[in-house]
Amino acid sequence: MNSRYGAVNEAMRDALTRVAPGTPLRDGIDRVVRSKAGALLVLSDDADVLSICSGGFLVDAPYSPQRLSELAKMDGAIILSTDGGRIARANVHLVPDPTVPTTETGTRHRTAERVARSLDVYVVSASEEMGVINVYAGGGKRQLQEVGHLLDRANQALQTLERYKVRLDDAIANLTAAEVEDVVTLRDVVAVVQRGEMVHRIADEIETMIIELGIDARLLRLQLDELYGEIDDELDLVMADYLPPGRTAAETLEGMSALSDDDISNLRLTADALSPGSDTTDLTQEVTPKGMRLLHRVSRLPASTAIAVAEHFGGLAKLQRATVDDLMAVDDVDEATARAIRDTLSRVTESTILDQYS
Repeated sequence: MNSRYGAVNEAMRDALTRVAPGTPLRDGIDRVVRSKAGALLVLSDDADVLSICSGGFLVDAPYSPQRLSELAKMDGAIILSTDGGRIARANVHLVPDPTVPTTETGTRHRTAERVARSLDVYVVSASEEMGVINVYAGGGKRQLQEVGHLLDRANQALQTLERYKVRLDDAIANLTAAEVEDVVTLRDVVAVVQRGEMVHRIADEIETMIIELGIDARLLRLQLDELYGEIDDELDLVMADYLPPGRTAAETLEGMSALSDDDISNLRLTADALSPGSDTTDLTQEVTPKGMRLLHRVSRLPASTAIAVAEHFGGLAKLQRATVDDLMAVDDVDEATARAIRDTLSRVTESTILDQYS
């Protein structure tokens, strides 16, 4: 699943991957915590990092969890190679830019955050007394949690995702019915986009938990893949059907990601993000789909041909009334393709009407 939203950025996810359970680095950090020793690890030995190092000594030895736990008995920071394969230096005093803002209070955590923010590197700190492990990356901070607690949270999030997925499916079914009957309103479209956004945000957070859990997340990965499926593709097609000319799905998604969770629950704010600059005050106004989402259901229909068909007819209502001969007037649409399009649209119409009135 692609990450598009959420407080956790890609840099943090990469850092979490490197310290996930089952990795050699996490093994070493856990050894440090169990021995009641603190640690400050910089996961880079480039020139910028070495320029703020004072004292300590050169190690330049292959990384091993045992070496890390032994070196952590000293007070200074430990510098690892960028690929994590070697321990470069130990017992180092770090002198980061003191003007870099930090929210931390303890000396070790404060230094870790300033180094990570000023040099854009990954830094891990483990407190000596509390055994708290913090990861700093991409301008953010994440405290690692016990596997059991994280699994509980992930399972709760999966249950929430399942509930929101049902609501999204209902909204998509309602939108399809409105499209078939040619009575789509802006509210119908915004309801799908809004619920899709919330589903994606929940799935995005679960994805981060899976990364953080490492080898303990195999079952979670299967459950997430089964629940989430191809939601992104479906939502992209909804946007392709209703976005104004010149507006791309990527631009719209970027606008959506800027909304807070409270904002995204407001249909009018979501409508503004979907179509900025347009009059979205009346959510009952009728809108016209291009038909891309339903054309996508035609087996083996190339995307370029679907776009050509949608542009030729200028709307789903006209496309639904098109005959085989009308469809064959479009470039690259032969008789077999035209019949496949006609049959698919007819099946969608029939099944949707039956579902609505059964």
